[in-house]
Amino acid sequence: MRVYIKFFTYLFLKSFFYVLAIMFSLVFILNLLTELDFFKNMQISGYLPLFLSFLNSPTMIFEMFPFIFFISVQLFFIKLFNNNEIDTLKYSGLKNTKILIFLSIISFISGLVAILIFYNFSSNLKSVYIDLKSPHTNDGKYLAVVTKNGLWIKDVIENKILIVNSSKIEKNYLIDNFITEFDNNFNLLRNINSKKIDISDKKWVLIDAQIYERDKKIVNESLEINTHFNYETIQTLYSNLSSLSIFELYDLRQNYKNLGYSITDVNLHILKLISYPLYFLLMTLFSSLLMYRMKYQYNTSIKICIGLFLTVIIYYINNFFTVLGGTEKIPLIPSVFFPLLLLAIINGVMLDKINEK
Repeated sequence: MRVYIKFFTYLFLKSFFYVLAIMFSLVFILNLLTELDFFKNMQISGYLPLFLSFLNSPTMIFEMFPFIFFISVQLFFIKLFNNNEIDTLKYSGLKNTKILIFLSIISFISGLVAILIFYNFSSNLKSVYIDLKSPHTNDGKYLAVVTKNGLWIKDVIENKILIVNSSKIEKNYLIDNFITEFDNNFNLLRNINSKKIDISDKKWVLIDAQIYERDKKIVNESLEINTHFNYETIQTLYSNLSSLSIFELYDLRQNYKNLGYSITDVNLHILKLISYPLYFLLMTLFSSLLMYRMKYQYNTSIKICIGLFLTVIIYYINNFFTVLGGTEKIPLIPSVFFPLLLLAIINGVMLDKINEK
């Protein structure tokens, strides 16, 4: 049995890294084209688009891992079928279920490695990517982030720089606010305290504002300032979740809860990460059982095309339920695990009489 395990491990890893290399090359080229288009009117180092493409590619590869496993399993079985090794193994007493168990264990462990190691690696690279690209975008001018100290907003408008700190956000209102205004040279213009700010429009209305300007205190019942933000834009702003490690995601969720900010996107992202080992396992089983069903029916090209077609369908079904969960049309747990349940049911049906294949 130990000989079989070594042989299967070698054959599967060979297929996996072959598919991974192809996918990474395609993703890298697509990223490079995107970066070249973005920087086409800027004077920058020619190496920057290449470096940014490299930094951004692992994040996309992470999202494609279940489908990379699907295709890798296909290649694994195609090699067994083409050399008639699957029949040799069967006649030597090795049941098909043992091959499935081996692949299932490999895929589940790989899913754990993906979220515990590769995800944190890719998120760190994504964070560096954002830091390097931000100076070339408007992100440095307009920014909203959530920390344990509340909501922080940076805005540049009308030749002024606004730094806003709010302890809580409610429907159309920011609560307990402190605003600092600078000129373009970061010379202090004034500080403003306001218990409540109406942010239903991009022209904010500060209620019971206390203005501190050149050692003078001015009290206004209502003060208006122009910004680039309103309640809707703030609600849709979130840190780039793929640039945060698992521990940072949990910290961000707690900060969102303290602020009264929506935690739907963060919870959805965390749940999808948690589901990854199971997703790997089910995709591996589905690919394996599909290959057994098509064992002698089609040539290699048709088998791969059928596999690619099915991965696209699975992707869109999964994405459909993710959108439903993200927009709170259905609870988050069903939005993540219902597609996996469907996949598990299909696998259960296909598993019937597998040893007779």
